[in-house]
Amino acid sequence: MATNVKIDKDEKGKSVDESKYRGMIGSLLYLTASRPDILHAVCLCARFQSNPKESHMSAVKRIFRYLKGTIQYGLFYPKNENFSLKGYSDSDYAGNIDDRKSTSGSCQFLGDCLVSWFSKKQNCVSLSTAEAEYISAAFCCTQLLWMKQTLADYKCSFENVPIFCDNVSAINIAQNPVHHNRTKHIEIRHHFLRDCVSKRKIEISFVPSQDQLADIFTKPLTSETFASIRARLGIMHIE
Repeated sequence: MATNVKIDKDEKGKSVDESKYRGMIGSLLYLTASRPDILHAVCLCARFQSNPKESHMSAVKRIFRYLKGTIQYGLFYPKNENFSLKGYSDSDYAGNIDDRKSTSGSCQFLGDCLVSWFSKKQNCVSLSTAEAEYISAAFCCTQLLWMKQTLADYKCSFENVPIFCDNVSAINIAQNPVHHNRTKHIEIRHHFLRDCVSKRKIEISFVPSQDQLADIFTKPLTSETFASIRARLGIMHIE
């Protein structure tokens, strides 16, 4: 996605064929199962399937052009002894122009291998960056807990699974068992993250923004940053 363009409903724009647009989005959504680098762009374009405009079609065609140029790229899973479980969570605060909702993004690794990823618009409007990051970390926590339970069937146990977040305030909220006046408006269901941290099921840690791999699932990035994170996710040219 272009970093200098914000996609919205574009109500004054020229409409395009709705069935064709939905077909293109459906094909791209199928492809996100093996190409996580296009997930955010595809999910963003998928929000406008009810009344697509030319601006939305142009964004979709841009994704296809990118895929044509990287057709030999795919996920690479190296063989190694590292079998640790970890997750990265991030958010794009108030990134949606139409309703000012934030976008959550996270990815989970088993060793050095990317095994799970998602990008989703949050259901509520966050009042601060810390709240948006806290909600995103809670989504990541649910996925990691499910993965822990699944791996337990294969006699693999994990304690204090790390979630890497680049917002210090969100980390403090998760680690502080006392309800603060500035956090009492956050929906109770998101506070189970705090409970998991206190029970040492999850450990939330700080990571610098330049090392935040979940950035690629929340917002458009510059070509250099995008290529760097893509490589660190294990998406590379495969002969």
